[in-house]
Amino acid sequence: MTQTLTRPATVSPPPPAPPRRKKHRDPSRYFRLHLPLVLYLLFTLIPFYWMLVFAFRPTGETALVPWPITFEHFDTVWNGIGFGLFFQNSLIIGVGTLVVVTVFALMGGYALARFKFRGQRVFLLALLCTQFIPGAMMLIPLFVIFKSAGLLNSLTGLIIADTAFQLPLALILMSGFVRNVPVELEEAAMVDGCSRLRAFFAVTLPQLRPALVAVGSFAFIGAWNNFLFALMFASRQDKFTLPVGLSYALGEFNTDFGALAAGGVVAAVPVVLVFAVVQRFLVQGLSAGAVKG
Repeated sequence: MTQTLTRPATVSPPPPAPPRRKKHRDPSRYFRLHLPLVLYLLFTLIPFYWMLVFAFRPTGETALVPWPITFEHFDTVWNGIGFGLFFQNSLIIGVGTLVVVTVFALMGGYALARFKFRGQRVFLLALLCTQFIPGAMMLIPLFVIFKSAGLLNSLTGLIIADTAFQLPLALILMSGFVRNVPVELEEAAMVDGCSRLRAFFAVTLPQLRPALVAVGSFAFIGAWNNFLFALMFASRQDKFTLPVGLSYALGEFNTDFGALAAGGVVAAVPVVLVFAVVQRFLVQGLSAGAVKG
């Protein structure tokens, strides 16, 4: 029996791809896109540059570049005016507000996201409406309450005031973060024998680290920069914060701009460091809270 051999079919090569047309860059599009960004960057950074120039430039100099560099203005504000104590007070108030706001926002945000109760929508609407109330309207009620409670001229009173001002927004943000964590993860953990509390700490809380960083950063920066409450509720100099200390650096008839700029640098450095450290978590947390799961 003979076996016939068949020749394999030849595969024709694919046709050559048509040459790509070179995209001609529109120079006007480049300027339309980048020129506004450059102008905005200059508008934002030039004040900081002048602050650094005044802070490091010797008194009486007019050069645009601070050379030779001097630290006499920092010595004046830190040891002469007392910015070392003001820095300590601001740090205590900022960290205290961060801890209290983060803990209460975590508990309240979890309750708002996971449980349904009567009046929940009204409560959320009331939290949202508090963001339209200026802080100056809270001064008289808080002053009367703090005076009767003996919380005037105390860092505890300032922490409570900043917490009351920062907590509503933190609750709204945290509830959105918790909703993005699938509830099925907690249910699976509870099926395996975990209680709700243990499922929260083992499953939900690790997913909320970016959210905690975002909420805590906003609370710390809001308390660090708060001027009105520190001015009204603290009249003793040993309870002043950095913003209040900066305002007292302005004299009635003359102003030491070098010392004032050095105080601004001291007040701005912690905020810049906080953003530099938590920037990745902050963007991740805000993007997670902005998307409905």
